[in-house]
Amino acid sequence: MASGTGGEGTGPGQQRSRRSAAWRGCDRVLDRPASAATLGEQLRRLSELAPDAHDLDTPVDLYGDGVVEELEQRVGSLLGTEAAAFFPTGTMAQQVALRCWAGRTGNPAVALHPLGHPVVWERDALSVVSGLRTVRPTTAPRLPTAEEVRALDEPAGTLMLELPLREAGFVLPSWEELTDVVAAARESDMVVHVDGARLWECTPHYGRELREIAGLADSVYVSFYKSLGGVSGAALAGPESFVAEAKAWRHRYGGLLFQQWPAALAALIGLDRELPRLPAYVAHASTVARALREALAASGVPWFRVHPEEPHTHQFQVWLPYPADDLNEAAVRQAEQTRTALFRVFTEPGLPPGLSMTELTVGAAGLDWDASDVAEALDGFLAVLGTVRAEI
Repeated sequence: MASGTGGEGTGPGQQRSRRSAAWRGCDRVLDRPASAATLGEQLRRLSELAPDAHDLDTPVDLYGDGVVEELEQRVGSLLGTEAAAFFPTGTMAQQVALRCWAGRTGNPAVALHPLGHPVVWERDALSVVSGLRTVRPTTAPRLPTAEEVRALDEPAGTLMLELPLREAGFVLPSWEELTDVVAAARESDMVVHVDGARLWECTPHYGRELREIAGLADSVYVSFYKSLGGVSGAALAGPESFVAEAKAWRHRYGGLLFQQWPAALAALIGLDRELPRLPAYVAHASTVARALREALAASGVPWFRVHPEEPHTHQFQVWLPYPADDLNEAAVRQAEQTRTALFRVFTEPGLPPGLSMTELTVGAAGLDWDASDVAEALDGFLAVLGTVRAEI
């Protein structure tokens, strides 16, 4: 960490507490994620909004009935699938989905992008827990093409598509590219599983309903907290027989919890409140990204990248040529000193060295930001960054 970052609280837990306190104290932010809230704030929100989402005079759920079943039915209806199953985590949902398809196809190979969530974030669970292996249709920072799927030099039982591909910048293929790659998978006798953790926000890009997008796949996983502001949890949707098998594996994996009503209620609230707003967030993300590009170009920063230039969803990446520690300290100080937060957490991917990246999310709190607000916030951030770097 830069020498100018101050002497108090340098451990990871202390840094997180400082960041969260700074963000909560801000009047101007682009998004207010649930992860920055306190326990009291989360409890108050759930108490306030839950009565509109579900009849609170019904019994609590036990091992997946009640409010959990209602949520499953709601998801199946939204995605146009025969059935859906609630899972405590998306990692478990995807492991189960891919394991089920491997058993049904007789092929343990899964074709997926090396930037996909199971590869980057699940500690090799596909192979260690489920005995599956991966093949890579492409290493380019985008979803694979139909030609790349057809060119696979070994057969795979399942093609997994992450929509959007987060690590590459929340990018999506065009509708024609998506339907072509699905058709190529069918030609090769592969089933198609969609990692749709953020599928909820893909409808503006495609100009199609969720059920039409989900209908391309044999199974779909969706998250309840990544776009919908839920507490936790996920759903796996698909044919009724597939979901029944997935529920059996869910039990074996330890995912049939005694009670899950807080997560289920929060998910229903998200479907009621956040899902209808996502198209507005996606549209405004383009305004914010454009304003940020223009402001950075005028700022004198030696190199930067806003990726994609035209966001595909309400999330996108910003790259800057400074150490992540300096950028993170500047982001916290700006929040503390001005009660405005433009950026949150930067990381250094490592290649190429010397560059840091952060992900920007435009939510309800950011809808009133115009181009001048973005430019003003960037100028303030760069001024604080200059002070931080001068202290090194």
